[in-house]
Amino acid sequence: MLLPVLTKTSGPTPRSSYQFLLTTALTISLLISTPTAQNITFPLPLPTNHNCRDPSIILYNDYYYLFSTSSQLSYWRASNLSGPWHPAGSVLPRSTGSVIDKGDPRQPWAPTILLVNDTFYCFYCVSTINTRNSSIGVATSTSLDDGGAGTWTDHGALINTVSGANADVFPYNDSNAIDPSIVVDPVGNSGQAWLTFGSYWSDIWQVPLSADLLSVENADDPNATHVAFNASFPAEEASFVSYKAPWYYLWYSKGYCCGLDIDDLPAAGTEYSIHVGRSLEVSGPYLDKDNVSLAEGGGSIIYGSNHDGQVYAPGSSGVISSDSGQDVLYYHYLNLSIGVSEGDAILGYNYLDYDDGWPVVSSMYVFHYV
Repeated sequence: MLLPVLTKTSGPTPRSSYQFLLTTALTISLLISTPTAQNITFPLPLPTNHNCRDPSIILYNDYYYLFSTSSQLSYWRASNLSGPWHPAGSVLPRSTGSVIDKGDPRQPWAPTILLVNDTFYCFYCVSTINTRNSSIGVATSTSLDDGGAGTWTDHGALINTVSGANADVFPYNDSNAIDPSIVVDPVGNSGQAWLTFGSYWSDIWQVPLSADLLSVENADDPNATHVAFNASFPAEEASFVSYKAPWYYLWYSKGYCCGLDIDDLPAAGTEYSIHVGRSLEVSGPYLDKDNVSLAEGGGSIIYGSNHDGQVYAPGSSGVISSDSGQDVLYYHYLNLSIGVSEGDAILGYNYLDYDDGWPVVSSMYVFHYV
């Protein structure tokens, strides 16, 4: 049967219409590696009709589950990425939030969700904006389908910065414990997992986790790797590691994301945008298209503001393999005609192709004959 092609018709603070055509086509794609997103035409996102910040998505039992920054870490479910999205549950109890006593424990940020050995792990952070006083915690459950925070166990903090256990240990003494992402080594059967994290100050770090994913290996002296840092503009955060043989890809967001004023937007090109580097090893070094290390200021832009503000400051991205098997880049973005407050952020996504091992953001997706 022939299925449809989806095509398009037409001073901040740090933190963190379409139509269906029955046709066959080649994917028209853009791969951009210039240093800013200005004066570049990127493809519009595919529609989701859902507002969120800092999305993390998992495909499980034929449903997509979406976690994002929200009170209690509420999550949503849909049968496809374009929605409709329906409430499916929450990770933390309404009355107390996280067991981590820092910032507002009932307002956790930037979760990441994964399934390992029949257990779901939701990593999240608590913090106070504009400070390094942050922690990354983890909660676990054996089910996503029963809808209540009572099914989740909150294990508290893995790492801390400024205050808490081992906050004075390198690299926590010079980093910010927010924006967690987890990669479990897809090569071999080691099951080794790494936590990638960080925002501003010294940007992005990576540490190996213990086998149960509930603590850092050698917590008193972690084997940390500095995977991304830009000394001239240390505004890199929201990291995510994906894998497509033989490459590991380190995705991250660069620029100003939050506390925006529609009448006083940051200088063009300094707002959020999505960048990437690649490596043959999970801990790097990650290099950009010009062979510059991300730890030395490198990074190739993949997606940025476009279409005269219809898409503004996209970031906080992740990659998931869709039910069709093609990789998807998902993220949040703003539309300047709607607003730039935290609640105005919209879930967006595009399909990915790869050109000579580099990800390509597609302007349309071709459904194949099935």
